[in-house]
Amino acid sequence: MVPGARRILVAAVPALLAAACSTTHQEPSPVVSLPSTTGIYKIGNPYQIEGTWYYPREQPDYDETGIASWYGPPFHGRHTANGEVYDSNALTAAHRTLPMPVNVRVTNLDNGKSLILRVNDRGPYARGRIIDVSARAAQLLGFQGAGTAKVRVTYISRAELPDGTMPSTTPAAIASALPAVPAGQVVTAPLDPVAGIIAENAVPAAAPAPVVAPSPAPPDTEPTGQITEVPVPAVSHIYVQAGAFGIRANAERLKERLAAAGNLVISAIDRKGQPLYRVRIGPFGDVGAADAALAKLLGLGNSDAKIVVDQ
Repeated sequence: MVPGARRILVAAVPALLAAACSTTHQEPSPVVSLPSTTGIYKIGNPYQIEGTWYYPREQPDYDETGIASWYGPPFHGRHTANGEVYDSNALTAAHRTLPMPVNVRVTNLDNGKSLILRVNDRGPYARGRIIDVSARAAQLLGFQGAGTAKVRVTYISRAELPDGTMPSTTPAAIASALPAVPAGQVVTAPLDPVAGIIAENAVPAAAPAPVVAPSPAPPDTEPTGQITEVPVPAVSHIYVQAGAFGIRANAERLKERLAAAGNLVISAIDRKGQPLYRVRIGPFGDVGAADAALAKLLGLGNSDAKIVVDQ
Protein backbone atom coordinates (compact mmCIF):
# COMPACT_ATOMS: atom_id res chain seq x y z
CA MET A 1 0.00 0.00 0.00
CA VAL A 2 2.19 2.72 -1.28
CA PRO A 3 0.74 6.29 -0.90
CA GLY A 4 -1.82 7.86 -3.35
CA ALA A 5 -5.56 7.67 -3.87
CA ARG A 6 -8.13 8.01 -1.11
CA ARG A 7 -9.94 5.00 0.20
CA ILE A 8 -12.46 4.19 2.91
CA LEU A 9 -11.86 1.25 5.19
CA VAL A 10 -14.53 -1.42 5.09
CA ALA A 11 -15.36 -3.37 8.26
CA ALA A 12 -17.98 -5.74 9.51
CA VAL A 13 -20.07 -3.04 11.12
CA PRO A 14 -21.35 -0.98 8.18
CA ALA A 15 -21.68 2.82 8.15
CA LEU A 16 -20.51 3.79 11.64
CA LEU A 17 -17.44 1.60 11.58
CA ALA A 18 -16.51 2.55 8.04
CA ALA A 19 -16.61 6.21 9.02
CA ALA A 20 -14.58 5.60 12.16
CA CYS A 21 -11.84 3.77 10.27
CA SER A 22 -11.60 6.07 7.27
CA THR A 23 -8.07 6.80 6.18
CA THR A 24 -6.04 7.40 3.05
CA HIS A 25 -3.62 4.99 1.38
CA GLN A 26 -2.24 4.78 -2.08
CA GLU A 27 -4.32 2.62 -4.38
CA PRO A 28 -3.01 -0.91 -3.74
CA SER A 29 -1.40 -3.02 -6.41
CA PRO A 30 -3.31 -6.08 -7.63
CA VAL A 31 -3.54 -9.16 -5.45
CA VAL A 32 -0.34 -11.13 -5.85
CA SER A 33 0.98 -14.57 -5.03
CA LEU A 34 4.48 -14.14 -3.63
CA PRO A 35 6.74 -16.53 -1.75
CA SER A 36 6.94 -16.13 2.03
CA THR A 37 10.50 -14.85 1.69
CA THR A 38 9.46 -11.74 -0.27
CA GLY A 39 10.21 -8.38 1.37
CA ILE A 40 13.18 -6.09 1.98
CA TYR A 41 14.44 -3.70 4.65
CA LYS A 42 13.45 -0.26 3.44
CA ILE A 43 13.60 3.31 4.65
CA GLY A 44 12.32 5.00 1.52
CA ASN A 45 12.55 8.45 -0.02
CA PRO A 46 10.61 11.54 1.11
CA TYR A 47 7.14 11.60 -0.44
CA GLN A 48 4.16 13.93 -0.61
CA ILE A 49 0.49 13.14 0.04
CA GLU A 50 -2.18 15.81 -0.42
CA GLY A 51 0.33 18.62 0.01
CA THR A 52 2.09 17.18 3.08
CA TRP A 53 5.67 15.90 2.90
CA TYR A 54 6.73 12.82 4.86
CA TYR A 55 10.37 11.95 5.57
CA PRO A 56 11.07 8.27 6.34
CA ARG A 57 14.14 7.77 8.53
CA GLU A 58 15.69 5.64 11.23
CA GLN A 59 13.93 6.47 14.50
CA PRO A 60 15.28 4.21 17.27
CA ASP A 61 13.80 6.38 20.03
CA TYR A 62 10.38 6.87 18.42
CA ASP A 63 7.68 7.23 21.10
CA GLU A 64 4.38 8.90 20.27
CA THR A 65 0.80 9.10 21.46
CA GLY A 66 -2.19 9.66 19.20
CA ILE A 67 -5.06 7.91 17.46
CA ALA A 68 -4.81 4.49 15.81
CA SER A 69 -7.08 3.12 13.09
CA TRP A 70 -7.12 -0.26 11.32
CA TYR A 71 -7.34 -1.67 7.82
CA GLY A 72 -8.44 -5.09 6.71
CA PRO A 73 -10.13 -7.23 4.02
CA PRO A 74 -9.89 -4.89 1.00
CA PHE A 75 -6.08 -5.01 1.23
CA HIS A 76 -5.66 -8.66 2.17
CA GLY A 77 -3.16 -10.39 -0.15
CA ARG A 78 -1.77 -7.21 -1.67
CA HIS A 79 1.74 -5.79 -1.64
CA THR A 80 2.87 -3.80 1.38
CA ALA A 81 5.25 -0.88 0.92
CA ASN A 82 8.37 -3.01 1.51
CA GLY A 83 7.29 -5.81 -0.82
CA GLU A 84 5.73 -8.18 1.70
CA VAL A 85 2.16 -9.40 1.38
CA TYR A 86 -0.50 -7.90 3.63
CA ASP A 87 -2.37 -10.42 5.76
CA SER A 88 -5.27 -8.91 7.71
CA ASN A 89 -4.93 -11.75 10.23
CA ALA A 90 -1.24 -11.10 10.88
CA LEU A 91 0.20 -8.82 13.57
CA THR A 92 1.32 -5.94 11.35
CA ALA A 93 0.91 -2.20 11.02
CA ALA A 94 1.42 0.74 8.67
CA HIS A 95 3.35 3.88 9.64
CA ARG A 96 4.21 7.00 7.65
CA THR A 97 7.94 7.35 8.40
CA LEU A 98 9.38 4.38 10.33
CA PRO A 99 11.72 1.99 8.49
CA MET A 100 10.27 -1.35 7.43
CA PRO A 101 10.20 -3.92 8.85
CA VAL A 102 10.58 -2.87 12.48
CA ASN A 103 8.81 -4.00 15.62
CA VAL A 104 6.82 -1.54 17.69
CA ARG A 105 4.74 -1.84 20.83
CA VAL A 106 1.22 -0.44 20.51
CA THR A 107 -0.63 0.20 23.78
CA ASN A 108 -4.33 0.99 23.94
CA LEU A 109 -4.49 3.86 26.45
CA ASP A 110 -8.13 3.15 27.25
CA ASN A 111 -7.81 -0.47 28.36
CA GLY A 112 -4.08 -1.04 28.95
CA LYS A 113 -3.82 -3.80 26.34
CA SER A 114 -0.37 -3.80 24.74
CA LEU A 115 0.84 -5.74 21.71
CA ILE A 116 4.01 -5.98 19.62
CA LEU A 117 3.40 -5.40 15.90
CA ARG A 118 5.53 -5.53 12.76
CA VAL A 119 5.55 -2.32 10.71
CA ASN A 120 5.79 -3.32 7.05
CA ASP A 121 3.61 -0.76 5.27
CA ARG A 122 3.05 2.97 4.72
CA GLY A 123 0.03 4.85 6.09
CA PRO A 124 -2.31 6.03 7.44
CA TYR A 125 -2.71 9.30 5.55
CA ALA A 126 -5.70 10.59 7.47
CA ARG A 127 -3.98 13.47 9.29
CA GLY A 128 -5.47 12.61 12.67
CA ARG A 129 -4.04 9.08 12.84
CA ILE A 130 -0.53 7.93 13.74
CA ILE A 131 -0.70 4.21 12.93
CA ASP A 132 -2.89 1.79 10.99
CA VAL A 133 -2.94 -1.74 12.43
CA SER A 134 -4.17 -4.98 10.91
CA ALA A 135 -7.70 -6.20 11.57
CA ARG A 136 -6.39 -8.93 13.88
CA ALA A 137 -4.27 -6.45 15.85
CA ALA A 138 -7.26 -4.14 16.30
CA GLN A 139 -9.29 -7.09 17.56
CA LEU A 140 -6.63 -8.08 20.11
CA LEU A 141 -6.15 -4.49 21.26
CA GLY A 142 -9.90 -4.16 21.77
CA PHE A 143 -10.86 -1.45 19.29
CA GLN A 144 -11.94 -3.23 16.12
CA GLY A 145 -15.59 -2.42 16.80
CA ALA A 146 -14.94 1.24 17.65
CA GLY A 147 -12.67 1.73 14.65
CA THR A 148 -10.15 3.96 16.44
CA ALA A 149 -8.33 4.09 19.78
CA LYS A 150 -6.05 6.32 21.81
CA VAL A 151 -2.66 4.65 21.69
CA ARG A 152 1.00 4.92 22.54
CA VAL A 153 3.47 3.61 19.93
CA THR A 154 7.09 2.88 20.88
CA TYR A 155 9.90 1.56 18.71
CA ILE A 156 11.47 -1.72 19.84
CA SER A 157 13.89 -3.04 17.23
CA ARG A 158 14.45 -3.96 13.63
CA ALA A 159 12.46 -7.02 12.63
CA GLU A 160 13.63 -10.12 10.86
CA LEU A 161 13.08 -10.24 7.13
CA PRO A 162 10.58 -12.78 5.79
CA ASP A 163 13.44 -15.19 4.97
CA GLY A 164 14.51 -15.24 8.63
CA THR A 165 17.59 -13.03 8.26
CA MET A 166 18.19 -9.69 9.93
CA PRO A 167 18.26 -6.52 7.76
CA SER A 168 21.60 -5.44 6.37
CA THR A 169 23.74 -2.82 8.07
CA THR A 170 22.48 0.76 8.11
CA PRO A 171 24.18 2.75 5.30
CA ALA A 172 26.92 5.06 6.60
CA ALA A 173 25.14 8.19 5.33
CA ILE A 174 22.15 7.35 7.49
CA ALA A 175 24.00 6.05 10.54
CA SER A 176 26.17 9.18 10.73
CA ALA A 177 23.07 11.31 11.38
CA LEU A 178 21.82 9.16 14.26
CA PRO A 179 22.77 8.40 17.85
CA ALA A 180 24.85 5.24 18.10
CA VAL A 181 22.93 2.16 19.19
CA PRO A 182 25.29 -0.47 20.67
CA ALA A 183 25.05 -3.90 19.12
CA GLY A 184 22.56 -6.06 20.95
CA GLN A 185 20.79 -3.15 22.62
CA VAL A 186 17.04 -2.98 22.16
CA VAL A 187 15.75 0.58 22.31
CA THR A 188 12.55 0.64 24.32
CA ALA A 189 10.57 2.99 26.53
CA PRO A 190 9.12 2.04 29.92
CA LEU A 191 5.44 1.21 29.75
CA ASP A 192 4.48 3.44 32.63
CA PRO A 193 1.49 5.80 32.64
CA VAL A 194 1.90 8.51 30.02
CA ALA A 195 3.27 11.69 31.59
CA GLY A 196 3.12 14.95 29.64
CA ILE A 197 3.15 14.74 25.88
CA ILE A 198 5.25 12.07 24.24
CA ALA A 199 4.51 13.19 20.71
CA GLU A 200 7.29 15.81 20.68
CA ASN A 201 10.00 13.17 21.21
CA ALA A 202 12.43 13.26 18.32
CA VAL A 203 15.78 11.77 17.42
CA PRO A 204 18.36 14.30 18.70
CA ALA A 205 21.18 15.54 16.53
CA ALA A 206 24.38 13.60 17.05
CA ALA A 207 27.97 13.47 15.91
CA PRO A 208 28.81 10.90 13.24
CA ALA A 209 28.46 7.42 14.68
CA PRO A 210 30.00 4.17 13.51
CA VAL A 211 27.87 1.85 11.43
CA VAL A 212 26.54 -0.91 13.67
CA ALA A 213 25.73 -4.33 12.31
CA PRO A 214 22.24 -5.48 13.32
CA SER A 215 21.89 -8.14 16.00
CA PRO A 216 19.15 -10.76 16.16
CA ALA A 217 16.05 -9.38 17.82
CA PRO A 218 15.46 -10.96 21.26
CA PRO A 219 12.55 -13.42 21.11
CA ASP A 220 10.40 -11.38 23.49
CA THR A 221 10.44 -8.42 21.09
CA GLU A 222 8.84 -10.25 18.15
CA PRO A 223 5.09 -10.23 17.42
CA THR A 224 3.59 -13.31 19.07
CA GLY A 225 0.02 -12.23 19.69
CA GLN A 226 0.62 -12.16 23.44
CA ILE A 227 -1.36 -9.35 25.05
CA THR A 228 0.38 -7.56 27.89
CA GLU A 229 -1.64 -5.58 30.42
CA VAL A 230 0.25 -2.39 31.29
CA PRO A 231 -0.60 0.54 33.59
CA VAL A 232 -2.16 3.50 31.78
CA PRO A 233 -3.53 6.82 33.06
CA ALA A 234 -6.93 6.56 34.71
CA VAL A 235 -8.06 9.29 32.32
CA SER A 236 -6.47 10.42 29.04
CA HIS A 237 -7.63 13.27 26.84
CA ILE A 238 -7.53 14.10 23.15
CA TYR A 239 -6.09 17.45 22.08
CA VAL A 240 -5.34 19.09 18.76
CA GLN A 241 -1.89 20.62 18.85
CA ALA A 242 -0.99 23.45 16.52
CA GLY A 243 2.68 23.55 17.49
CA ALA A 244 5.24 23.29 20.29
CA PHE A 245 8.11 25.69 21.02
CA GLY A 246 11.01 26.14 23.40
CA ILE A 247 10.39 29.90 23.43
CA ARG A 248 7.06 31.17 24.71
CA ALA A 249 7.05 34.21 22.37
CA ASN A 250 6.93 31.87 19.39
CA ALA A 251 3.96 30.06 20.90
CA GLU A 252 2.21 33.38 21.48
CA ARG A 253 2.74 34.38 17.85
CA LEU A 254 1.25 31.14 16.59
CA LYS A 255 -1.72 31.46 18.92
CA GLU A 256 -2.38 34.98 17.64
CA ARG A 257 -2.05 33.91 13.99
CA LEU A 258 -4.60 31.14 14.52
CA ALA A 259 -7.01 33.21 16.60
CA ALA A 260 -9.83 32.46 14.15
CA ALA A 261 -9.78 28.83 15.36
CA GLY A 262 -10.88 29.96 18.82
CA ASN A 263 -10.15 28.40 22.22
CA LEU A 264 -6.41 28.01 21.65
CA VAL A 265 -4.40 27.84 24.85
CA ILE A 266 -0.69 27.64 25.63
CA SER A 267 0.21 24.70 27.85
CA ALA A 268 3.73 24.53 29.31
CA ILE A 269 5.53 21.37 30.39
CA ASP A 270 9.07 20.50 31.39
CA ARG A 271 10.83 18.42 28.75
CA LYS A 272 14.27 17.11 29.70
CA GLY A 273 14.81 20.08 31.99
CA GLN A 274 13.68 22.65 29.43
CA PRO A 275 10.27 24.32 29.10
CA LEU A 276 8.11 23.37 26.13
CA TYR A 277 5.17 25.62 25.20
CA ARG A 278 2.38 23.81 23.37
CA VAL A 279 -0.35 25.63 21.45
CA ARG A 280 -3.45 23.45 21.52
CA ILE A 281 -7.21 23.11 21.56
CA GLY A 282 -9.11 20.70 23.79
CA PRO A 283 -9.58 18.41 25.51
CA PHE A 284 -12.13 16.65 23.31
CA GLY A 285 -14.43 13.87 24.41
CA ASP A 286 -14.27 11.93 21.16
CA VAL A 287 -12.20 11.48 18.02
CA GLY A 288 -14.83 13.05 15.76
CA ALA A 289 -14.70 16.37 17.59
CA ALA A 290 -10.91 16.35 17.46
CA ASP A 291 -10.99 15.59 13.73
CA ALA A 292 -13.23 18.62 13.17
CA ALA A 293 -10.88 20.89 15.15
CA LEU A 294 -7.88 19.52 13.28
CA ALA A 295 -9.57 20.21 9.93
CA LYS A 296 -10.21 23.80 11.04
CA LEU A 297 -6.55 24.38 11.90
CA LEU A 298 -5.38 22.79 8.68
CA GLY A 299 -7.81 25.04 6.81
CA LEU A 300 -6.12 28.04 8.42
CA GLY A 301 -2.79 26.95 6.99
CA ASN A 302 -1.45 25.27 10.10
CA SER A 303 0.10 22.28 8.34
CA ASP A 304 1.86 21.08 11.52
CA ALA A 305 -1.35 20.56 13.44
CA LYS A 306 -1.92 17.04 14.76
CA ILE A 307 -4.02 15.09 17.25
CA VAL A 308 -2.24 14.07 20.46
CA VAL A 309 -3.25 12.17 23.58
CA ASP A 310 -2.33 13.48 27.00
CA GLN A 311 -3.38 13.30 30.62
